[in-house]
Amino acid sequence: MAVVEDSEEEFKPQKKKPASEDDKRQLPLFRRKKITPGSLMKALIRPGAGEKTPADGDQVIYHCTVRTLDGVVVESTRAEFGGSGIPKRQVLGKSKLILGLLEGIPTMLNGEVAMFKVKPELHYGEEDCPVSVADSFPKDDELHFEIELIDFSKAKVISEDLGVIKKVKEEGEGWEQPRAPYEIKAWISGKSGDGKMIFSHTQGEPFFFTFGKSEIPKGLEMGIGTMARGEKAVIYVTKEYLSQCSLIPSIEGIAEIHFDVELVHFVQVRDVLGDGRLIKRRLRDGRGEFPMDCPLHDSLLHVHYKGMLLNEEKTVFYDTRVDNNGQPLEFRSGEGLVPEGFEMCTRLMLPGEIALVTCPPDYAYDKFPRPDKVPQGAHIQWEIELLDYEKQKDWTGFNFREIMDDVEKIKGTGNRLFKEGKYELAKAKYEHVLREFNHVNPQNDEEGKEFSDTRNLLHLNVAACLQKMGEFKKSIEACNKVLDTNPVHVKALYRRGMAYMGAGDFEEARADFNKIMTIDKSSETTAKAALLKLKKEEQEIHRRARQQFKGLFDKKPGEIAEAGGRDLGEEEADQSQETNDRDALDGEKEHLLEATAPPRTSLWSRLWPSGNRLFTSLGLDRCTIL
Repeated sequence: MAVVEDSEEEFKPQKKKPASEDDKRQLPLFRRKKITPGSLMKALIRPGAGEKTPADGDQVIYHCTVRTLDGVVVESTRAEFGGSGIPKRQVLGKSKLILGLLEGIPTMLNGEVAMFKVKPELHYGEEDCPVSVADSFPKDDELHFEIELIDFSKAKVISEDLGVIKKVKEEGEGWEQPRAPYEIKAWISGKSGDGKMIFSHTQGEPFFFTFGKSEIPKGLEMGIGTMARGEKAVIYVTKEYLSQCSLIPSIEGIAEIHFDVELVHFVQVRDVLGDGRLIKRRLRDGRGEFPMDCPLHDSLLHVHYKGMLLNEEKTVFYDTRVDNNGQPLEFRSGEGLVPEGFEMCTRLMLPGEIALVTCPPDYAYDKFPRPDKVPQGAHIQWEIELLDYEKQKDWTGFNFREIMDDVEKIKGTGNRLFKEGKYELAKAKYEHVLREFNHVNPQNDEEGKEFSDTRNLLHLNVAACLQKMGEFKKSIEACNKVLDTNPVHVKALYRRGMAYMGAGDFEEARADFNKIMTIDKSSETTAKAALLKLKKEEQEIHRRARQQFKGLFDKKPGEIAEAGGRDLGEEEADQSQETNDRDALDGEKEHLLEATAPPRTSLWSRLWPSGNRLFTSLGLDRCTIL
């Protein structure tokens, strides 16, 4: 071979930028100290092109032939020297490399061929070398490494074991990337590591597949999942991430495939609930970026829609363009004015987008007023076009009176939702006002009192919603926000007492009810009723506990005791019954202090907050260990 530069140059380590943590793991200081004068020499055989050289994080593709100093080939990637013909592909700073190449390759240009003369301590003879070789390899000898740098480029490492790597050829548009169960169209071809074409799908119609359904090899799907619409890339996939599919009928004998991919288009398909029942499929792209330009909570939406039954005829039961005089439906999000599944999907749309929504009965009309043509338990399909929406106006420029009038409207909507049993939506209304209150500054004592009273009522309404949702600890926290500023607030004490009762903290509940009687004689009757209810709750729980533990401590040591009674969950389910919702929200005409028990939780969650009192009442604290 002709050597352009006959003389060998002593290799001097290049100055590098401060090492990252990954760099330090790959080339710690003790390895760098092994590079001594004369231990690594380079001779240029063929010049490369350009001015750039590889850097940490770059993927390098190169042929490597190792010879003894007298020219005997020890190993090679080249077919003519007995190799596979497949060049090596590694990521600087990530892949395991011998020290000589880790320092030598970053000095090369694209297409360059160079010979490195490497002493044993810088190749496989290095102590604790990260790369292993066969016992027959002359790792104690000085060797020549002939390297041809075929290509290098920035690489996106997709799998930690470097089994899937992506090289971007042309950037795409936007930031949205495919995910399950998006529908994908792409031009795809694949070559083996030695450049042989395995398949090509680059003519006719783009290859179509559904993301997440294993219709393409796992590694290829992982790579496409990092691409934007219109992006062109090469995705390098090793055999560990390959699988047989319609694209690749057989993977036998294939070590890796280089997939050339152009992501032509993808259709956003969202499994909204995560169980495959509520599916939103985008039919036409909208304006803006997802999800930043989607409708927010409390937005005013204008939509056209066509509702169909999921039967063979796809019976249309309503069409705004026909049945609403061509006028779109207008509704405000977060107010329960449309079926839950309809709103959930509409809030994932962009203005101008058209989507096809498939909805199960419990998110369609089984829990919402049903149109005449929709039978009970019907699965529904809506074709929805989001024309536009208006965001909720903030209070900028409002005076105090205008703000409080708006608060009353929002609070009224929340109260309606509460009465309809839509506690999550009601809570969101109250919390929205509380967040906006952070920017309201009353100007006098009268405004200050009205502001403070309204804020307290909103906190207590949030607490009421949380109680209905079984979130007793959070309900207690909401009450505490009122009691921190006014420790004798009767309504807050009552509501917190009911939350304590629901959580099984009976002593705390009793303390709150007793405190009510000491500070407000007019509420004494209500407080006594609450205490009576509390006593019945305690007795009922203790009775069930005794039933559960019946016979447990009656056996002699060594005998197995059988707990009496049925399963607690079954017994509680048998004895539970629907109660009237008599809890009125603050700010309405009904009196707040009605002694209505909060929703029951499971027995154990209510026992253990005061478990020590339970065992005392059972006499178990006097038992010895058997």
